[in-house]
Parts: sequence; structure tokens; C-alpha cells
Amino acid sequence: MKRLGALRILLVILIPFSFTSCGLANDMTSVANKNITVKDKDTTKTNSVTSVTSEKTDSDKIVKEKPVSDVQYSQLIKQINDYTKTQPGFYGIYFKDLDSGAIFSINGKEPITAASLVKVPAVLYLNTLIDQGKLNWNDTVAYDSDVDYQSGAGTLQFSAHDGDEYSLRTLANLSITVSDNIACRMILRKVGKYNLANFMRSLGGETVFPDGWNITTAEDMGKYVEAVLKFNEKNPEMGQQILYDMANSIYNVGLNGKIDKSVTVSHKEGDVTGVANDAGIVFTEHPYVLVVLTKNVDDIDRGFERIAEISRIVYDYHNNEPA
Repeated sequence: MKRLGALRILLVILIPFSFTSCGLANDMTSVANKNITVKDKDTTKTNSVTSVTSEKTDSDKIVKEKPVSDVQYSQLIKQINDYTKTQPGFYGIYFKDLDSGAIFSINGKEPITAASLVKVPAVLYLNTLIDQGKLNWNDTVAYDSDVDYQSGAGTLQFSAHDGDEYSLRTLANLSITVSDNIACRMILRKVGKYNLANFMRSLGGETVFPDGWNITTAEDMGKYVEAVLKFNEKNPEMGQQILYDMANSIYNVGLNGKIDKSVTVSHKEGDVTGVANDAGIVFTEHPYVLVVLTKNVDDIDRGFERIAEISRIVYDYHNNEPA
């Protein structure tokens, strides 16, 4: 996350220090609608993490998928394609109606750099481990500049000193709300990259750190975003915190850039050179998941403007289509 220069630094300074976020470079090693409430609940067990585990939910309210209907979405797909073919860059798009289960994707399996979007499954995995009693929100990680430092987004690059300890709660908040790269690297060091990769595969991810690189697809990111909702069904207190943080990021120029500002959008933006991405849940009366990944972008800010336009096209169509 590099865009907007001094303005972005100013916004980071204005965020209370209790919130953190993380962003990664290319190499990982170097539905309540508008009334999202947040409750804080700490677990007490502090067992160490040794391997990935996942628990499956019995709920099927948001997991059923139906083949897309040409009659239902062909016009929307055409509108999106008509727009993107006039714009520079490459677009990978995934959509899922959370009421009907209908989905469609455009270049949805194309591998694209995830950038900071990887923080969504990373923070979800951390929450899962805490929900399982293997970690505690009050557990701390000591900052080690030799392995944790990364420039770009976040506050820790300006304030952290070797040996400073940060709670997992703080690191999780920073990773989402201000996309703090260092916070995310510290989480990754705590939970293990191999374990995170297995967790992502357990959620249905197919393109997971190929050759160690932070690469994903629109369809995979859609699965990770929806997994946050599934986790929220199982543990509303913790799930609502993730959704709240995603809805209150300082980065808000993508999916929610051109739609009704009263609509809650829990999302995560991310960018590196040539790449602008956004993935999240749009909590309209009939909520949906939308992921827009891009590559070969000529300008990051214009890249997010195009994401905002694609989101507006989807929003207008989805809210005006016949019941």
C-alpha cells in the first residue's frame, strides 16, 4: 500500500495507536448489515501453535453456490466487460450473491499478486487459532527489525523498536485498519507461513503462495472473504470484530468509492507496483461478495478509480434487478 503519499501518512497518524494493519511485499517471507457491533472477548488458553487445524461449520446459509444464470447476470457481465476493455490493465473479478448463492467470475482463476489482501486470511487464521484456544489475544510478539521490518503501509515502521512487544489483538487490528506491513509479518512469524498456507487451502484456496510468492486469484479471495462471514456465524463476537475492522479501514477508494456511503462495506484494499486490488462484502439489503484484482495497472490511484467504477456497475445492477 503505497499510494497517496503525505496524505496517507497523515491519515495513519490520525488513527489511534491501538489499531494496526499489515501489508506484504511479493514474497511472504521478505450478515448484520449496517449495524456491525463489536465486543471484546479474550480467551484464556495459551497453547503454542504447532500445525494448522480448521473446524467446519454446519451452517449452509451462505455457502451454497448455484451456477450463474445467463438471463440473470449476462447483462451485468457485458457491462463490466464493455467497461474494462476500454481501460488499461488486466482484471480478475469474482461475484457471489449471498442470498441466492449465484456466482460469476471474469478471469477468476488468473494468478495475480495479492498484495495486502493476504492479510484477510492471515487475520482470519489468527482468530481461528484463538477461537480454538491455541492462542490468546493478550499473547505478545516482540519486534525484530531483522525479520519484521517492511516499509510501505502502517505505523510500526515509524514507532517500533527492537524488543518492543505487541499483543495479538493490536497486531490484528493494525493489519486490517491501516494495513500495517510489519504487524502482518509479526503475525505470520507467530502462526507460521506453512500453517497459514494449509489453512487457506482448507478454505478452498487453489493458488496459495506458488513458489513462495504472494499470489492469489479472484475466486480464491472470494472464498477467504466469505470465510470471514462463516466464522462470524460460528463466533459472532470475534467475527464482528473482523468485519468492523474491515469496514473501518483508512483505505476506502475501491469497492465503496462510488456507491451509497450509507452502505457498509467490509473490505480490504491492497496494492504494489502495477497492482491494485480490493475484496469484500457489500452489505446491501441483498448482500454480496465482490473481488476485483488487477495487474499491469498504469497508475495505482487510477487503478482504484476503475475498481470503484466496476463496483458501482455491480451495485447499480444488483439493486435494480428484478426480484
